[in-house]
Amino acid sequence: MSQNSSYHLILGAGPVGRATASLLADRGHDVVLASRSGTGPEVRGARRLALDAADAPALTRAATGAAVVYNCMNPGDYTRWEIEWPPLQTAMLAAAESTGAVLASVSNLYMYGPQRQGSVLTPASPEDGTDHKGVLRGSMDREALAAHRSGRIRTVIVRASDYVGTGVGANGMGTRLVPDALAGKRAVFLGDPDLPHSWSDVADVAATLVTAAAAPTAHGRVWFAATNPPRTQRELLTEVLAAVGQPMVRTSTVPAWALRALGAVVPFVRELQGVQYQFTGAWVIDSTATERELGIAPTPWAEVLRRTATGNGGRPVGPRGQATGRRPA
Repeated sequence: MSQNSSYHLILGAGPVGRATASLLADRGHDVVLASRSGTGPEVRGARRLALDAADAPALTRAATGAAVVYNCMNPGDYTRWEIEWPPLQTAMLAAAESTGAVLASVSNLYMYGPQRQGSVLTPASPEDGTDHKGVLRGSMDREALAAHRSGRIRTVIVRASDYVGTGVGANGMGTRLVPDALAGKRAVFLGDPDLPHSWSDVADVAATLVTAAAAPTAHGRVWFAATNPPRTQRELLTEVLAAVGQPMVRTSTVPAWALRALGAVVPFVRELQGVQYQFTGAWVIDSTATERELGIAPTPWAEVLRRTATGNGGRPVGPRGQATGRRPA
């Protein structure tokens, strides 16, 4: 396999996977976007592939000849992470070792515990989170980095905060309120809506991932996705609505006791409680190393807001500040 190969294999067809595929295709690469079903929204210039990424022989065949294999997967059921992630990790490491492709993984911030008042997270911050999701993802990242140090594979890891931007949809913590708010409905916040929080645009996650994968000097490290200065949950929603000429809606906050009660019977809510400290305390990351060493700056915030709004059904604002009446393509 040549590092200069134009073939790139992307595992996972969620928002970051699609953004990565789009970026690479726009640059003229041969891009395969793989997922279990092989279906989903069209990404111009990318080919779809149905692939079980936990099947090591199948993944190795798909990765043969690739310059980079991008791990953009994120199993949706948190309660099954200890079941689903280990075979995926084993298969990815085996494929990277066998083919020589760089393994570039998108990770999260769950491995970091609650932050002190006024502190910021950097890639060097202690990985002191205790929730099972963070313990697992942290151990996966460390295993890949150890394989890199031993010479078995080449790898790089990009961690990002909660997603905003195109294609994130109602499941993102930063975007889940946007569709209803665009319809004028009340916004119900989780945690403290007036604490600073970092939000990573999926396009900037993709740009950081592709750049780091292509730079041998970036390998063997954890990088934070290029991310704008923090906004509170309330500021984010207010500014997203304003980006398409709509006023802020009425708001309320779910009491902590109500979340605990709901978590007792709803597994997904219980899983959110494990990392709820990210929204009951300040949660701010510092991506200046990415900007300084990789040359990747975050997308201007006004554009992030516009994409987040129009990507969730908002109508673009015309030259006179009024909605155009056209839905985004």
